[in-house]
Amino acid sequence: MIDPLISHLSLKKRLTIKDVALGFVRLIRWPNLLIIAVTQYMARIFLIGPTHDWRSVFSEPAIFFITLSTVLIAAAGYIINDYFDIKIDLINKPERVIIGRYLKRRVAMGSHQVLSVMGCLLGLWVGKWIFVISVLSVTLLWFYASYFKKRPFIGNLIVSLLTALSLLILAVYYPQNRNLVLLYALFAFGITLIREIIKDMEDVRGDVSHGCRTLPIVWGIARTKLFLYALIGLFIPFLFVAAHWLNNPKLGWMFVGLAILISWLVYRLVYADTKREFGALSSLCKIITLVGMVSMVWIVF
Repeated sequence: MIDPLISHLSLKKRLTIKDVALGFVRLIRWPNLLIIAVTQYMARIFLIGPTHDWRSVFSEPAIFFITLSTVLIAAAGYIINDYFDIKIDLINKPERVIIGRYLKRRVAMGSHQVLSVMGCLLGLWVGKWIFVISVLSVTLLWFYASYFKKRPFIGNLIVSLLTALSLLILAVYYPQNRNLVLLYALFAFGITLIREIIKDMEDVRGDVSHGCRTLPIVWGIARTKLFLYALIGLFIPFLFVAAHWLNNPKLGWMFVGLAILISWLVYRLVYADTKREFGALSSLCKIITLVGMVSMVWIVF
């Protein structure tokens, strides 16, 4: 039986192939997939090296298939996440609902399964440990979307881990400069964790109406903010300790710049109280992430 809340999402009549294709492209969040691919190639060139012969990286089969595997699994993750979140998204972001409007639910599920299998098989082609990480990622994405997303904090941790895995997978395959790659993976983990909690505060209205138990719902906005302050207070010193441990002065200066941006984030978080304000903070976290990833270029020169 169709839920009354989503019954009106029956597919539009006379959908063209272009409508369906554009809907699918929006569903898999192609800009995010592009960022994942660019980040992995940047890490391969600037963190792992060698930078003096960087053009040869583009003809290297291993990084190509690792990136393609990661992108396919991430696309499958976006699909399954939206599949389980139709009712919540109708409240939090109704204009972005694709499944049921441009794609049938069974088509979306089938696409998720095909992309997941393809991603894992490509990982197996590269190596057994890449395959293990690929299967782990697919499994975590499924359980996150179907259950853990509605639980306090554990869903935030899973998304942060999955983000870090896009770099950790390179550290597993390539032994060169592994500590530097791990540091960037931990940076991605920390910023993503902060952003995911902020997104929960942004989406609290839709989440609470469907029985979710995220931190802002369980603790309230004020206590969740205090938790974020503590989290950020641990995160920033850790970055400087890691920079000192790796004996890379440029890392230290880069983290000074990031600390300024994060301090601005904290300042705005103190006064944030509306969905729009939390949405702006989520976007600021994206900017901080991009600045951190782009800094890979500066670190090695």
